[in-house]
Amino acid sequence: KVLEIGTGSGYQTAILAEIAKEVYSIEIIEDLAKRAERILKKLGYRNVHIKLGDGYNGWPEKAPFDAIIVTCAPQKIPEPLIEQLKDGGRMVIPVGRRYGIQRLILVKKVNGKIQKRIITFVRFVPMIRKH
Repeated sequence: KVLEIGTGSGYQTAILAEIAKEVYSIEIIEDLAKRAERILKKLGYRNVHIKLGDGYNGWPEKAPFDAIIVTCAPQKIPEPLIEQLKDGGRMVIPVGRRYGIQRLILVKKVNGKIQKRIITFVRFVPMIRKH
C-alpha cells in the first residue's frame, strides 16, 4: 500500500498502480486532482484513490503505508508522514529550502525507530500548505 504526495498529472500514480496493490495519492491543486482522477479512471486503474488535500498531513484514515513517495519539497520531514509509515516501510522525500538545492532522503522505519539516509541532491517544487 503506497501513499503518494503530489498526484500532479497522474503519470507517476499510474506507474505506482502497476507495481502496488493500492495507491493513495493526495493533490493540493484541485484542477490537477480532478484531471488525474478522470484520466486514471478512463485508463482503467481501479486500485488508485485520489484525494484533494494537504499532503503534509498524509491520509491517516488509510494508514499505515508500506511506502510513501513525496514529489514536492517541504523544509522538514512532516511528522504525520513518519507516523503513517508502517514498521518496515520506506519513504522517499525531497527536503530543503524553496527553489534551492534539496536533499532526497530515504526514510526507513525499523522496529519503530527512524533511519534517514541522503540519496542525492535534487530540486523539486516546494510543498504547498493549506492554512
